[in-house]
Amino acid sequence: MFLTRPLFRLVPDNTNIPFMRGRILGVAFSAVISVLSVVLAFYPGLEKGIDFRGGILMEVRTPGPADLGSLRGAVSALDLGEVGVQQFGDASTVLLRLPVQGEEGATQTAVNKVRATLEQVAPGARLLRTEAVGNRVSDELFTGSLIALGISMLAMMAYIWFRFEWQFAFGAIITLILETTKVVGFLAVTRIEFSLTTVAAVLTIIGFSVNDKVVVYDRMRENLRKYKTMPLRQLIDKSINETLNRTIGTSMTLLLSALPLAIFGGDALSGFAWTMIFGIVASTWSSIFMAAPLLLFLGENRLRRGTEPVATPPQPARPGR
Repeated sequence: MFLTRPLFRLVPDNTNIPFMRGRILGVAFSAVISVLSVVLAFYPGLEKGIDFRGGILMEVRTPGPADLGSLRGAVSALDLGEVGVQQFGDASTVLLRLPVQGEEGATQTAVNKVRATLEQVAPGARLLRTEAVGNRVSDELFTGSLIALGISMLAMMAYIWFRFEWQFAFGAIITLILETTKVVGFLAVTRIEFSLTTVAAVLTIIGFSVNDKVVVYDRMRENLRKYKTMPLRQLIDKSINETLNRTIGTSMTLLLSALPLAIFGGDALSGFAWTMIFGIVASTWSSIFMAAPLLLFLGENRLRRGTEPVATPPQPARPGR
């Protein structure tokens, strides 16, 4: 008896929030953010990681706090191209970035020069890892990642299209595209590196978003059969409120999983985690204020076609009249 009902619910069972009152504002706000995100994707553009732009990445650990200015000046004097130096994690760990050096032999020569310079500038410094990606490989990785994103979105769109009526499918497809553009805008604003790791985060967000919308749409379709005469606007509000506890609960679970990675995972995982957090919030928002209003706009005069209100039987006349 003690466990027959949940001990804690994020949303009370009798919640009745009129979400569709703010449908126009929600759609307009989402559209503006998506347009700005597309603009930011081209200017200033995404901060591509070494996977997609090529070059040499070296992680260095110095005996004490690193002097970034001295390291940058010493490596720049090697005339290997534009050098990037940044702190990575703690004060004694540094990332060095060098442009593509050409053939494999030139890359190895550049690494050896940097290693020798580091021993002079910061005696006792250790080279923890070295990554080198050529132009051809980086172009192939970038193209392959875009193809993977495209195939994933097409597969999700096809799934929704065949599972639901076209009004549901069209709303979900538009929402999914707008969500993806918002994630791209987030990467452009925060300057999180666009790499294979963030591509994995975007693919995960797409899967989560589609799953969330399928749950909400399933409840709407069920209520369409259950409440034959209920206005579509009221029915959509009812369906969202009925699934709100599940939607927020799932989002909170994923947020609680990603937040520790973003805070304590270090620079290697923080980009993936923060992208996931933003995508989860954007997906939850769009399920309520994008997918549902689009369904209302598209299906208000179609999803109820063929159903008429139940006629009220005439009341018998009273005696004496």
